[in-house]
Amino acid sequence: MVAAQTSEKVHVALIGCNHRTAPVELRERVAFTNEQALDAADRLRRQGILDEAVVVSTCNRSELYGVPASADVSATDAMEEFLTSYHRISRAELEGRTYRWVGTDAVRHLYRVAAGLDSMLLGEAEILGQLRGAYSKALEHGATGPLLNRAFQGALEVGKRVRSETEVGARPMSVSLAGVKLAERVFGNLKGHAALIVGAGNVAEQVVEHLRNRGIGSLRVVNRSYERAQQLAGRMGGEAVAWESLDGVLAAPEIIVTSVGDVGSVITQAMLERALAARGGRPIFVVDLGVPRNVSAEAASLYNLYLYNVDDLGEIVEQNKRAREAEIPRAEAIITEHIAKFEAWRSHLAAGSMVDDLRVHFRKQREEVLRRHLETVQNVSPDERKRLATVTEDLIERLLEIPESQLRAHSHGRLGAIEAVRHLFRLDAKSDDREDS
Repeated sequence: MVAAQTSEKVHVALIGCNHRTAPVELRERVAFTNEQALDAADRLRRQGILDEAVVVSTCNRSELYGVPASADVSATDAMEEFLTSYHRISRAELEGRTYRWVGTDAVRHLYRVAAGLDSMLLGEAEILGQLRGAYSKALEHGATGPLLNRAFQGALEVGKRVRSETEVGARPMSVSLAGVKLAERVFGNLKGHAALIVGAGNVAEQVVEHLRNRGIGSLRVVNRSYERAQQLAGRMGGEAVAWESLDGVLAAPEIIVTSVGDVGSVITQAMLERALAARGGRPIFVVDLGVPRNVSAEAASLYNLYLYNVDDLGEIVEQNKRAREAEIPRAEAIITEHIAKFEAWRSHLAAGSMVDDLRVHFRKQREEVLRRHLETVQNVSPDERKRLATVTEDLIERLLEIPESQLRAHSHGRLGAIEAVRHLFRLDAKSDDREDS
C-alpha cells in the first residue's frame, strides 16, 4: 500500500488520553505494558484498522498513533473501539476523556509531546526517552512504515532541539524530582531520614539519586529482580532487599516511593496497616509514582499515612510551569518549523505517487484504445503492434515529463492541488467506475 500512503487522504491519526483528560484511576486501566504495546500494534494492523502503528504509554498518557488502512472509514472511531475492547472498558467510561487528532494536528501533538509541552511537568526530562523507546520497539517489531518513521524521527529531533535551544530544557523537572520535592515539603531537610524505594527502573533510579543528593540517612531498594535492586543500591550506597521481604521492611522508613511498572498494586492496605502498628503509629509518607498504581487506594484512609500519587503533584506542576512558560513560544516555533518540513516531505511523496498513478491510468487507457481499434483492423503484424505500443509509451512519458518535473520541484504546500488532479482523473475511484465512464 505504499502508493496509498502518500495520498493526502492517508495521514497520521491519533487517539489518546492523558493527565489533562483522565484521572489516574482511568489512565491505569488503559495503560499498556511494553509487550501489550507491540501486541496492540499487531492487532491494529491485522484487523485492518491501521497500516502502521505505534503505541505510547507512560504514567501520564496512553496514545495510539497510526496510518489508517482506509480513507473511507473514520480511523479514530475504529481506534477508540479497539482501545476499549482491548482493555475491556466501556466506551461510556471514556466519553469525554479522550482526544483525537488527524493529519497535521496529530503530528503537531506528537511534536509537542516530544518537546515536553504536553507533559504534566512542563519540559519533563523523561518523556523524550519514553517516546524514543516506544518508537524503537515498534520499528524493530516491523509495525511502522514511511509516514510514522518520518513523523517520529522528526519528533525526536524536535525534542532534542527544544531542550538544547530553549530554557524549557533547563533545570529539568521530572515526576521523580517532583515526588522528592513533595517529601521535602513534609519533612523539610531529608538528612537523616530513612527511605524505601520499591522498584529499580529509570524513575526509581532518579528518585534514589535525588534522595542521595539531599543527604538521605538510610536507603533501601526492593525490586522483583534482586540483582537489579543490588546494582542500584550498590551505586547509591544503599541496601538491597529481596522482593519477598517487602511486607517486613515497610515499618522501617518514614518515606516510601514506589515505581514498579506494569504490575499494579504491590502494597496493600493491610500491609501498611501492619507497618503503622509496628511503628507505634508514627506517620509514613508514601509517594506512588506507578501507573497502574502500586499502592492500594484504600490505604489513604489509614491514620498517619500520607499517600500521594502522580495526580497529586499539582502545586509543584504549577510552579514549574510558571518558571518555564515564557519559553513556550520559542519551543512552538521549533515545532512549527519541523511541521513544515514534514508536510514538505509528504507533499513531495504525494506528488511522486500521483505521477505514478497517472502513468498507470494512461497506460490502462492506452491499452483499451489500442485493443478497440486493432480489433477493426486486419493484418496488423506483431512488429507493428509493438511499434504502436512503443510510440504511445513515448507519448505518455512526454505528456508526464513537465508535470512530473514541476510537481517534484514545487510540491511543498500543494497537497490540495495534487488531490485536485487526482480527483480530475478519478485516480482514487474504483477501477470498475473508471471503465464505465
